[in-house]
Amino acid sequence: MTRRSTSKTKTKDAKCDPIYHNRLVNMLVNRIMKHGKKSLAYKIFYRAMNKIQKSTKKNPLFILREAICRVTPQISVKTKSGSTEKVPVEIRSITGKALAIRWLLMASRKRTGRNMAFKLSSELLDAAKGKGVAIHKREETHKMAEANRIFVNFRKSTKSMK
Repeated sequence: MTRRSTSKTKTKDAKCDPIYHNRLVNMLVNRIMKHGKKSLAYKIFYRAMNKIQKSTKKNPLFILREAICRVTPQISVKTKSGSTEKVPVEIRSITGKALAIRWLLMASRKRTGRNMAFKLSSELLDAAKGKGVAIHKREETHKMAEANRIFVNFRKSTKSMK
């Protein structure tokens, strides 16, 4: 018998950022952060939000949500162990948002520009408009899943064998 009591379980609260009080912003800042420098990641993010607000005259949080919503994939491909087939799999919303954030940051880091805040704001604006490298990555993933649609039943049949 275990000594831990089950009645005292603590739920993990999702942290929010200090200005926008949004969990999505905190997810993005945690992915921007390198080597534990969270204050620098916050500076980069807030500078990018200021650039977005100055250029569009809209709420930058709305642009951020729109960009992440457009980049979030609904379906992905996973390789089946021991073979070369890639099986299409539906993605949960949290996993899709994490992928979208990863793709947006990857695309913004590869951009040419002055600093990370400028590159991040440019990529977010492009993604909100429906273009950019992150949108291309999502479309590429969807095309690959569509091409491998044949293997959907293959995955279901291997699960039933186990």
